[in-house]
Amino acid sequence: MTNVVDLKPVLAFLIDLERNNDRAWFGENHAAYEFARAEFESFVDLLIGELGVFEDLAGVTARDCIFRIYRDVRFSRDKSPYKTHMSAAIAPGGKKWSRLPYYIQIAPDGGSLIAGGLHMPNPAQLAKFREAIARDAGPLKAVIDKEEFKRYFGAVEGEKVKTVPQGYSRDHPEIELLRLKEAAAVHHLSDEAVLSADFAAYVVKVFATLKPFLDYLNATLG
Repeated sequence: MTNVVDLKPVLAFLIDLERNNDRAWFGENHAAYEFARAEFESFVDLLIGELGVFEDLAGVTARDCIFRIYRDVRFSRDKSPYKTHMSAAIAPGGKKWSRLPYYIQIAPDGGSLIAGGLHMPNPAQLAKFREAIARDAGPLKAVIDKEEFKRYFGAVEGEKVKTVPQGYSRDHPEIELLRLKEAAAVHHLSDEAVLSADFAAYVVKVFATLKPFLDYLNATLG
């Protein structure tokens, strides 16, 4: 991988936005936002090109994948109008994915991360996941117990039910997996890592490690 995208303007803009999260400031600094977004877009396009080696992305572009910076504040106590991170979901269809995506988020002060998995699943998806675990957890455990997966992601994360999911026994051997209400693999990143010259190559390497986990979940969800 020879192309390098400078993400310093992205972090710099987001740091300023954290301190000035209001519409007046954003309007006055819209040019800085557009420049930072363009750099992030170039970075995501670079990732898409490299991911195409092991994932069929069906002509998807960065613009298909990048989330809006504007927050939906209708049901939130926090009325800050803008997100203080830039993020993208890379998959066929981009944000309107047909398969679970590879997620990248850039945020200052160690808020950047690489992630993927079953995030906020609907009841049917969660039921399929639990049924697969109850039937045979071996295929999933073969993925998440690999040394490389553990090195980057540790254990699978996700909110759990407080006791036992309905329809399952408390003494089921895989009860801890069954208690999951979502199943995500998350790798946190320092600002220094984001600004390193080999960051894009590193992200692709972590995404490649994530692929078997996403493949398992996608196959489970059908």
